[in-house]
Amino acid sequence: MVRKGFTDTPQDAVESMVAVHNFLNEGAWAEIVEWERRFAPGIAHGWRESRYGEEGSITGAMIEFENEGAEKVEQPTLVRFEGRSDKVTPKARMLQVMGWVYPGKYGGPMPFDRHDWFVERRVGGGEGKREVRYVIDYYSAPPEPTGEPVFYLDIRPALDRPGAAAERLIRWGRDAWWRASGGSVREIKEVA
Repeated sequence: MVRKGFTDTPQDAVESMVAVHNFLNEGAWAEIVEWERRFAPGIAHGWRESRYGEEGSITGAMIEFENEGAEKVEQPTLVRFEGRSDKVTPKARMLQVMGWVYPGKYGGPMPFDRHDWFVERRVGGGEGKREVRYVIDYYSAPPEPTGEPVFYLDIRPALDRPGAAAERLIRWGRDAWWRASGGSVREIKEVA
C-alpha cells in the first residue's frame, strides 16, 4: 500500500483488504484455468468446448481437466505476475471512449488496477511448454445493499500471439452466437 502511495490506510482495515485481495486472486486464477482448460489442448478443442456458449460449457475443473480424447491435461502453473496499474489496456481505453459516445450503455470508471499474469501452458500431451500472458483489468462497482464491495475482473489472453486472438474470438463469438440464436431455448425444447 505504501509503495502505491496509500499512507493513510488504517491498520484495522489491512486484514479485510488482504481477504478481498486473496478472493480476487482466486477468482482470477479460476478464470485463467478455464481459458487453459478450453484452449491448451488446441484451438479445435476450444471450438468444440465453446459451441454451447458460456452457460453450456463444462466448467469448474480446478485441479485437473480432460480433453476430448480423455487424456489428462495438466493444470497450468503461474510463472510470474506484474502489477501494471499505470498502463491502461487498449480494451479499457476503448470502453472509456464508448462510454463518452454511449454513456448509458458503456459509461463507467476506468479499471482501478491491472495485472499481467504469465502462466506455463502444457502443450502436445504435456510434453511441451509455452508461456502465455493473461491481462486482468480490475473494476469496482457500487457496493451491495449490505455494504460489501463489488468487483469485476476482465480476464483474457494478451494479444501478443495469433492464437490469443483466435481464442478470444472463439470463446466470446461462440457465446454471443449461442445466445443470439436462442440456443438455450432450442436445447430446452429438445429435452422436452
